[in-house]
Amino acid sequence: MLDAIRWDTDLIRRYDLAGPRYTSYPTAVQFDSHVGTFDLFHALRESRKAQRPLSLYVHVPFCANICYYCACNKVITKDRGRALPYLQRLEQEIQLIGCHLDPAQKVEQLHFGGGTPTFLSHDELRQLMARLRKSFNLLDDDSGDYGIEIDPREADWSTMGLLRELGFNRVSIGLQDLDPAVQRAVNRLQSLEETRAVMDAARTLQFRSINIDLIYGLPKQTPDNFARTVEEVISLQPDRLSVFNYAHLPERFMPQRRIHSHELPTAAQKLEILQRTIEQLTAAGYRYIGMDHFALPDDELAIAQEESTLQRNFQGYTTHGHCDLIGLGVSAISQIGDLYCQNSSDLNHYQNAVASAQLATHRGLVCNADDRLRRAVIQQLICTFHLEFADIEQAFNIDFRGYFGALWPQLQSMSSDGLIELDNEKITVLPAGRLLVRSVCMVFDAYLEQQHRQRFSRVI
Repeated sequence: MLDAIRWDTDLIRRYDLAGPRYTSYPTAVQFDSHVGTFDLFHALRESRKAQRPLSLYVHVPFCANICYYCACNKVITKDRGRALPYLQRLEQEIQLIGCHLDPAQKVEQLHFGGGTPTFLSHDELRQLMARLRKSFNLLDDDSGDYGIEIDPREADWSTMGLLRELGFNRVSIGLQDLDPAVQRAVNRLQSLEETRAVMDAARTLQFRSINIDLIYGLPKQTPDNFARTVEEVISLQPDRLSVFNYAHLPERFMPQRRIHSHELPTAAQKLEILQRTIEQLTAAGYRYIGMDHFALPDDELAIAQEESTLQRNFQGYTTHGHCDLIGLGVSAISQIGDLYCQNSSDLNHYQNAVASAQLATHRGLVCNADDRLRRAVIQQLICTFHLEFADIEQAFNIDFRGYFGALWPQLQSMSSDGLIELDNEKITVLPAGRLLVRSVCMVFDAYLEQQHRQRFSRVI
């Protein structure tokens, strides 16, 4: 079993830098318009020839209400009819992509995100899933990981029953904070009872896993009131928790301009909130997986981490990193072999492209040999907190120390500070460094110095 994380305030202050979350390497910041539809068709053909299994991500951008903290690609509307033209184009895209893949390629993982996927009516959800089943080989034996993001204000028992009937077996519930003052400050009023009702339904209907999302650093949060939220959440016993750091970037995300900056907790308060949250979750038996994620010891993510098979992609930590990821919908990102590509983030551009029987590929990147090497290093560190140089040397036919010789002084400095343990054979991220694993990964990022770091959130 991995050692528990250790809180070290001095180390955190020294290494709490702004940087990528490494759901990919290279990150989406490196995508450009030189990658287009031809590259995607070529990658799909290679996927078909290799008969690789699939992971599907479907983006549903609609929300009935705006949450001021949100930085997602979304459309705020009370008009449920707004979804119809989008769904028509989405189904066209599903057909266009599906015909370039082999029916034998099984969909091991499916995820609906947004936005609020349950913004869609029951009939719309049925039709969308029927279209997916016609174009892709979705599993019927409940062995796949088929998840959907839930807003408890947009779901009830009948919704949960429908989702289970359609094949979903995992749910991720947005909660963020239970304190009424915080909820009012971010325009997301949601009671504990609403959340508990959805979780009760999920358990009764035998959903396999329940995740709850929390956010720390929101306006009017204090260490005490967030501790009460965490206490209530622990009593609900979700299988997994995501505890995200709110990044206040009103210059980039217009809804955040409605948040009063003077109501945000100070940097010291945020640190205390996180420290107490970690202590509470650890005492309750949750394991720190990494990058804001916690799971019970018998959860698949915790087991995969123990067995060094955990991976990371645009859907976060996963046990399906060996699958080709197909992103469907506005702004959705695909990762197929060495190709990353993203659909247009503009709803009209997306819909117009698909209406013309064209894919909406807008930008992307094809990994080169150095990208693949560094991706493997970062993936290993961020998922297992441990890297054996011999594994990388064997896989990429390099001398690790020679290839990364210029980085050695930085790694030695991190070793001296107690962030990592470094010798001639391996790197091990120490318990005091696990909260800061992004900072270790950033050492191996060849693009970081070219980027404006204000594009990224801080590590803590």
